[in-house]
Amino acid sequence: MRRRAEYEAFEFALVSEGVLVTNCSHADPSAHRYLVRVVDGLPSSCSCPADERFDGACKHRVAVAIRGPVLGAARENAVATDGGLVPAETSEAELVDEDDCDCSELPDGVPCWPCFREGRREFENESLFD
Repeated sequence: MRRRAEYEAFEFALVSEGVLVTNCSHADPSAHRYLVRVVDGLPSSCSCPADERFDGACKHRVAVAIRGPVLGAARENAVATDGGLVPAETSEAELVDEDDCDCSELPDGVPCWPCFREGRREFENESLFD
């Protein structure tokens, strides 16, 4: 599974329920879109037929697990049982001093990663994601 999870053309979208994984290696990617749920920081289930049918993780769960930024984002945005978000734990090493901000070097409306992560600035132009 790992090989296929590495080379197939996946797209990932963070949704409140987990990570929406689309396999763009197919002629009709929309027919190959599955929800991977992340529980306790690990991809725990997938809505694809293979995850139900076979033992072990499917390629979609493996694809999320081996892509650190995708899994990290899913961990940070985990949905709590009451429907709210589980707060991400931040170590002292991750805290950013306002003086270390690089927002001024970026295009207007685009925050630097530390400011975005800490919630000090948001993207001002959502059309950047369209």
